[in-house]
Amino acid sequence: MGRPREFDLHHALDRALDVFWRNGYEGSSVADLTEAMGINPPSLYAAFGNKEGLFRKAIERYVEQHAGFWAEASKAPTARGTVEHLLRATVDFLTAECNPPGCLLVRSSLLCSEAVDHIRQELAARRAEGETSLRERLERAKVDGELPPDLVPADFARYIMTMLEGMSVRAAAGAGREELQKIADMALRTWPVSAA
Repeated sequence: MGRPREFDLHHALDRALDVFWRNGYEGSSVADLTEAMGINPPSLYAAFGNKEGLFRKAIERYVEQHAGFWAEASKAPTARGTVEHLLRATVDFLTAECNPPGCLLVRSSLLCSEAVDHIRQELAARRAEGETSLRERLERAKVDGELPPDLVPADFARYIMTMLEGMSVRAAAGAGREELQKIADMALRTWPVSAA
């Protein structure tokens, strides 16, 4: 029978999440992680397998804690309402003082070298889930006549995701609420109008 874990797993994971969010996967050493988590390397390996296992758990925790506004946005009665909620909630999220600047999924992707391309691909797959959800909502809106018949939902979803991810990059580079809000407002002004 193994020794009982002597640390709070959720607290340690939150601390690791913060390190990964600030430094990316490769920029976060095991020493940085264990220091922030208040544990030693053997405890990290026993609980998470390795640094990559810890990163995957941190990503799950991040999505669990910070992606709730996607579910809220999907409850909007219109596709425009969904997109407006996503844009405004993204501004709020990216400018919250309790978070490091930018989105963990976007920041970490940008900081990955070719040596850990599999990590970048996993992060891209996570972001693609959001784009798929948005595309499906836009497809329903097109069928309902909310969007023009010539609009390609996949292209428009990609455009919106580019705005969201671009705001993350801008926030990580130091953009504040006012600048990000202007980007969100501009994206909403480009909303296609149905002839119906």
